[in-house]
Amino acid sequence: MIKLLDVKTFAPHQLELSFSDHTRGVFDGALYLASRQGPLLEALRDPSYFARCFVDSGSLCWPNGLELSATRLHELVNTAATTA
Repeated sequence: MIKLLDVKTFAPHQLELSFSDHTRGVFDGALYLASRQGPLLEALRDPSYFARCFVDSGSLCWPNGLELSATRLHELVNTAATTA
């Protein structure tokens, strides 16, 4: 089971992620948010709120309760790296 170990914000809506399988990648939050809607996602459209993310129990979280699993993030990061 893959877990998220560390997250660093380096640009608006851009996160550098480190996973338990020793891989690293960039999560493009703007691209993710462009194709999704929902009440918990609206706050993340503000770059300053998006940057308030943190790791909890191996998942990416925000203060409003939104949580993205490490497995899904790992897929998104790998997909972004392969298609870019």
